[in-house]
Amino acid sequence: MELKVGCCGFPLSMKRYFEIFNVVEVQKTFYRPPEVKTAEKWRKSAPEGFEFTIKAWQVITHSPDSPTYKKAGIEFENCGFFRPTEVVFMAWEKTREIAEALKAKIIVFQTPKSFRDTVENMENMRSFFSSIEGGFTFCFEPRGWSEENVRRICEELDLIHVVDPFISKQLYGEMCYYRLHGFDYKHKYTDEELEKLLRMSRKGYVMFNNIHMLDDALRFKKLLKEKEG
Repeated sequence: MELKVGCCGFPLSMKRYFEIFNVVEVQKTFYRPPEVKTAEKWRKSAPEGFEFTIKAWQVITHSPDSPTYKKAGIEFENCGFFRPTEVVFMAWEKTREIAEALKAKIIVFQTPKSFRDTVENMENMRSFFSSIEGGFTFCFEPRGWSEENVRRICEELDLIHVVDPFISKQLYGEMCYYRLHGFDYKHKYTDEELEKLLRMSRKGYVMFNNIHMLDDALRFKKLLKEKEG
């Protein structure tokens, strides 16, 4: 498997993005998933070899008091934190439908800092992932968990551990799925940092998610091409 480089969201028009990159992580699926027909239109407009990865809908992962709900203009109760509720499983069905429409193989579950590695939360994750159908590669980006519990839950549920490699090390997964947030969102990676990133990377995905993600991703793609000769 190759190392794919892309952005989290479209930093320029879809048409132009498709000409430059071969993968994108869709962000709209996290805030408020599009209609299936919209996702099908995106898939049809993309080149045959282009890959979509998606973020799972926040109704699965984030509690209703998260400011991201207000940003998305949605209101739900009794959801988030992988709770075994009808609302959470409805959100999974919507996420799954969009993934299938995009022919996405990878679904990223990003949790907030408030979702800690408690017994209850880990048990909810076990219940959730044992209840949904497979056919996808599931990736998990926790915040504030102990290394022991990250490794344990990822091994048990076969989740790819998602990291920013400048901040933490990947603890489980046959491939890498790196999400580069920058040391702060406005951070622009230096040439030296991108060279270090190349040394840290292996087969998988390097996805930039900072303000300068377009330029940083292009520069990293150039480094990767030079390395491959």
